[in-house]
Amino acid sequence: MTPKTELGKLGEDLACRYLVDKNYKIIERNHRKPWGELDIIAKSPDKTLVFVEVKTMRQFGNQFGNQANSYPQLPNSAIEPEMQMTQAKIKKTKRIASLYAGAFPEKIDEKAGWRIDLVALTINGKDCLINHYENI
Repeated sequence: MTPKTELGKLGEDLACRYLVDKNYKIIERNHRKPWGELDIIAKSPDKTLVFVEVKTMRQFGNQFGNQANSYPQLPNSAIEPEMQMTQAKIKKTKRIASLYAGAFPEKIDEKAGWRIDLVALTINGKDCLINHYENI
């Protein structure tokens, strides 16, 4: 496994743990199709079907405010994992989620529907900062 793949898997594992702690039920992980992948598919406590995109970065600094030594690394930049969720990625995720919802309508609560969330993780040593953005 490449360092980037390992970091992505770690981020998804931590995101699942976070969601379960928030009373989400994990339905599926890494739903792959030729046109893309959904990182996590879960049911929220209010029964909404949630497609979760996970973005993870490792920080090599003394504190979370020091982003100059991040991985993946861009020179002289303050980097946050949220920045990896571009408009193109959001559009692609919406398309894949819509296709999934159409293929599995039985998984969608009529009143709650479905949405796309972002879980952004910054890992610094043994610490992890998690930001959860609902309905992006």
